[in-house]
Amino acid sequence: MLLAVPGLIWGSSFYFIAIALDSFSPGLITPLRVLIGFFTLGMFPKARVPIPRKAWGGIVTLGVVWLAVPLSVFPFAGQHVSSSVIGMLNGAAPLFTALVATAIVRKAPPLGQVLGLGIGLLGVVFIALPSINGPSSTFGVVLVLSALTLYGVALNVAGPLQREYGALPVLWRAQLVAVVLLSPMGVYSLRDSEFAWRPFAAVIVLGVFGTAIAHLAMATLAGRIGSTRASAGLYLMPATALLLGVTLRHENVAVLAIVGSVLAVLGAYVLGRSKRHDDDAV
Repeated sequence: MLLAVPGLIWGSSFYFIAIALDSFSPGLITPLRVLIGFFTLGMFPKARVPIPRKAWGGIVTLGVVWLAVPLSVFPFAGQHVSSSVIGMLNGAAPLFTALVATAIVRKAPPLGQVLGLGIGLLGVVFIALPSINGPSSTFGVVLVLSALTLYGVALNVAGPLQREYGALPVLWRAQLVAVVLLSPMGVYSLRDSEFAWRPFAAVIVLGVFGTAIAHLAMATLAGRIGSTRASAGLYLMPATALLLGVTLRHENVAVLAIVGSVLAVLGAYVLGRSKRHDDDAV
């Protein structure tokens, strides 16, 4: 269940971001959802358990690279590319997690992992190509890939912190950091937004489920089974985003992008299988 929750919730998040953009500025959506997520996690007593001061360096890092920056990127990217494409690109998140992990350990990955990375990155190219038809769409794709790189860093930071201090205390404080960092952008963006109930309901869903529950599940997984294995649950994101985007928002998706989505998931699967075999050997 923990593996399925982040993929399903985050796969649907891009649909709800698209709804929120109908009335709210991109710069307001992320501060609101993080604030709602912070209050949601704060309802659990375990979130307020004291942690030592030495943990705050990692917590601040998580607040920046897992929450404040990437969550701000997606609404802006949604102005340039469809929610389906963003969701399919996010299916490559395990690849970026593995690339960052490889850079951290400074060790060349085994042949199986190289094969998985190659297949997955080819899939990313196939997803992106049909969407790139000018500077605007190219900018949107680059934003998404930048966010995925930060996600790779975040999952590798979250695992050790969760194992030592617990997912709830770490994530709740990381959200507090993100709230502080995002507040000026949120206040500034109020002038470009107007209130409507449907977009506001979408932001509530993003805050409670996408920012609180899904991040909590992923942080817990990263601590229990490692960052690369935990990111395997994100295989569900492309199918979820594609289904919602096409059926509910009537978005057009190129066949090449769907093929690329399959390749991205296949590459992540090959990568995950290779990782498990290596772990078993150890």
